[in-house]
Amino acid sequence: MEISSIPFLNQEEYSYFYSFFQEFDTNNTAIDDIQTNKRRKINETTTGDSSSLKEILDTISFMDEQEIPDFDFQMPNLDFGSEMAEPERGRIRKTPPPKFDATVTEEWSSSQGGGGGGGGGGPQRRLWVKERSKGWWDYYNSDECPDEEFKKAFRMSKSTFNMICDELDAAVTKKDTMLRMAIPVRQRVAVCLYRLATGDPLRTVSSRFGLGISTCHKLVLEVCAAIRNVLMPKFLQWPDDERLEEIQTEFQSISGISNISGSIYTTHISIIAPKVTPAAYFNKKHTERNQKPSYSTTVQGVVDSRGVFTDICIGYPGSMSDDKILEKSAISQRFNIGYLKNIWIVGNSGYPLLDWLLVPYTHQHHTWSQHSFNEKIGDVQKTAKDAFMRLKGRWTCLQKRTEVKLQDLPVVLGACCVLHNICEMNGEAMDPDLSFDLFDDEIVVAENGGGKSGNAVQTRDTIAHNLLHCSNGGSGFR
Repeated sequence: MEISSIPFLNQEEYSYFYSFFQEFDTNNTAIDDIQTNKRRKINETTTGDSSSLKEILDTISFMDEQEIPDFDFQMPNLDFGSEMAEPERGRIRKTPPPKFDATVTEEWSSSQGGGGGGGGGGPQRRLWVKERSKGWWDYYNSDECPDEEFKKAFRMSKSTFNMICDELDAAVTKKDTMLRMAIPVRQRVAVCLYRLATGDPLRTVSSRFGLGISTCHKLVLEVCAAIRNVLMPKFLQWPDDERLEEIQTEFQSISGISNISGSIYTTHISIIAPKVTPAAYFNKKHTERNQKPSYSTTVQGVVDSRGVFTDICIGYPGSMSDDKILEKSAISQRFNIGYLKNIWIVGNSGYPLLDWLLVPYTHQHHTWSQHSFNEKIGDVQKTAKDAFMRLKGRWTCLQKRTEVKLQDLPVVLGACCVLHNICEMNGEAMDPDLSFDLFDDEIVVAENGGGKSGNAVQTRDTIAHNLLHCSNGGSGFR
């Protein structure tokens, strides 16, 4: 701020100012008369310092002549575009306009007719979608793609793929929205099958199908959940009496032992070390063999003579032995309460000998009958092991450490078992190049460590004796 110097007034000038303000206070005259008076007084002043007084009077006269402008208060206008286009209607707002919710802006824009850059429409919500190529999927989804090439990518023929899409149509279909078109059912199912079949990273799956990475991950989980809810009750269930007789006949032709209704096996699926209770999932056997820390979860499955799963138990930690998992599984509970009677399930040396579970002899120096029994039991057990080999061979995602969260993993593993059954039932032969060498470390159970009934050992000895000395091994049940 600057301060200007003003000369002091003399006696004559001071007398003039006193009479001027006195006259202004007492007389209520018009502004024109006051201005005339001031001009007359100025003309009479002839002293050398009159120039400074003249500047002061001119300033006072200029302030009197100024008019105070009226402020124009206006209500907020939603049409910010028109307000900016016509500044003469009022002073332009320097404060930013209020922010509206995205849904409100979207509804208001649609009510304005969705206009573009014209003057009448409101602000539009611009949607930016990255353009991705769908050429790869368009080719495999067309008639130009040979069935064999399609099978290499999705592990099944087009006819089986179409059947799965028809079954899942109601559970997977999504409705179109104002913002975008829904992903078709065939593409949704294909994303899931390709991810399970190849185990490729989500970034690769994204480039194949022209979708976002997060979208592909979401589709895999949604389709796997639909497979569990819709297809599992149809394609993975305990056989009825008629089918059970067929299974027993087929197993008897393999082993010579009657009443065998299934073969059981447990495999491990590698996982990332969980944050909660990692020690429970620590797999000591795999760690010792691979020379690096290994964490896993388990899949226990019972298969029929064709290698189709009839019962599965998924999700127990990898540190648990096969006999502990069996003890906690649902199939063990069904046998214990008497729901399943007069049938045999065959297991390997990692399972205990039970009234309903046949396992091989594990002690040394076998007799001829015991050796023959172990060979026959091994042929039945091979059915389950081969089924798990095809399971992991078809769905490559099970061969390496999975990236799926632990809470979502049972759904994905269950979907793989259901898809395996569909391929087996439809006669989908697996490509020999996809063969997988299955290796699971078995913890041998002691001979007298697991039998709940003293009759189990005697029954197994009777079956082993009949296999060697009789044409029919017999069931062993009395």
